[in-house]
Amino acid sequence: MATTAQQGSDGGLDGVEVNGPEVSRSDEVLTPRALGLLAALHRAFEPRRRELLAARQERVAALAAGGSLDFLPETASVREDPDWHVADPAPGLVDRRVEMTGPTERKMTINALNSGAKVWLADLEDANTPAWENVVSGQVNLADAVAGTISFTNEKGKEYALREDADLATIVVRPRGWHLPEKHITVDGDPVSGSLTDFALYITACGQAQVDAGLGPYFYLPKMESHLEARLWNDVFVMAQEHLGIPRGTVRATCLIETYPAAFEMEEILYELREHSAGLNAGRWDYMFSVIKSFRTRGEEFLLPDRNAVAMTVPFMRAYTELLVRTCHKRGAHAIGGMAAFIPSRDPEVNEAAFAKVRSDKEREAGDGFDGSWVAHPGMVETCREAFTEVLGERPNQIDKKREDVDVTAADLLDVRSTPGSVTEGGLRSNVSVGIQYLESWLRGNGAVGINNLMEDAATAEISRSQVWQWVHSGIELEDGQKVTPDLVRRVVDEEMDAIRSARGDAFSSGLWDQAREMFTEVALAEEYSDFLTLPAYAAMP
Repeated sequence: MATTAQQGSDGGLDGVEVNGPEVSRSDEVLTPRALGLLAALHRAFEPRRRELLAARQERVAALAAGGSLDFLPETASVREDPDWHVADPAPGLVDRRVEMTGPTERKMTINALNSGAKVWLADLEDANTPAWENVVSGQVNLADAVAGTISFTNEKGKEYALREDADLATIVVRPRGWHLPEKHITVDGDPVSGSLTDFALYITACGQAQVDAGLGPYFYLPKMESHLEARLWNDVFVMAQEHLGIPRGTVRATCLIETYPAAFEMEEILYELREHSAGLNAGRWDYMFSVIKSFRTRGEEFLLPDRNAVAMTVPFMRAYTELLVRTCHKRGAHAIGGMAAFIPSRDPEVNEAAFAKVRSDKEREAGDGFDGSWVAHPGMVETCREAFTEVLGERPNQIDKKREDVDVTAADLLDVRSTPGSVTEGGLRSNVSVGIQYLESWLRGNGAVGINNLMEDAATAEISRSQVWQWVHSGIELEDGQKVTPDLVRRVVDEEMDAIRSARGDAFSSGLWDQAREMFTEVALAEEYSDFLTLPAYAAMP
């Protein structure tokens, strides 16, 4: 369908067009008020968004030319000023010892809220495919969840509903990153930002209701690369609150430090958002992706071994997480740890190993001073809670643990070379297999995929294809002496596709495997690196 929004009571709807297939109850979230806010935000901030995306490209070019990353001299006064702090933790975000992540499909929404986690990261980004139906229905599901009316019955008649005897998780919505468009809505003929679309629809439908419930419209902000991008978000928050009549400072946002450049601007990012800040999160998988992406043309200087060999304890990752905790607690903010991607299995031995790894990971984070951490499955919530409760006890957080013993330099953050491990044929095969399997699911509308007992999302697919690209373009030799060439990659693609076909059996024929294979091979072997795998994938989606 194609509709042109009519002038509404909020004004500003001339030039707004919604062009997408019919989605049930879309009129409840694509309201004149929501579209009016989106149009106002687009007109006010789209030029700045484009300038900031162009600045990203300028940095990439500078790094390719031999430049490096460092703490910014022009913002030294912000880092050195001891007197500023972020806002006190908002209601529902004081105790965050375990946070559940997942897409906003209806069943997942109910299970996440019932999971026993303190927070649910309602993911409209990496764990979600931005198909139009998902974009709209996700907002409907969130509105029903906030209203407390959400329910679901599956094809077998099993019913799901919110538990009345439990403390439900606080909803924190992750909109899409600044780089992603929403092609189904245009303003004055231009596609709007996916970030602003997700934000405007949610805060209009649910913002006041969350305030009335004693909470607020809370967000996780992904993929930012500079404090200027955080400043843009802060200006968006101020304008939206004024537009909707919501008290200023009601919006709170946790920023994911999941890009390499942002690791050098953590304090400045908190500063830009200080009245709206809810802390920082260590987005480990996207961070690894960004390390590869930022220095992809620099050969072995910034070469990572197989993805599964890069533990959080390797020097450059350790420096990043230690600095994050110190920075947050210095400014009175929460520090939230990274994802435990393991999902329970029917195999007891696999389960035992997975739970042991998750517990060890969460015990390390709690001991380092993190205030909470992420899990990808309700079955992992209790393990994470236990690890943090052993350290926190009855305290809601450990923001008072200042970590003044931490002294991280730019050289520490950049010390990728000392990461132990090798580039192996097994690592190459894993990247190819995971990348293709994830893409096939993504193209079918599912952005969170269980593969080999791990919950994979767009970040891990980005690592997979980026490593292959880097290995090919750097002429890397595998541990067994094979050189990673396009021909080798194509042979591995053929063999891994045969293995997937065999494992899937009759179900293989109903998938989008040819399209996924073609897309993965194209981005992995292209002469020019694609900044985000999801950009060409989204362009190919109706």
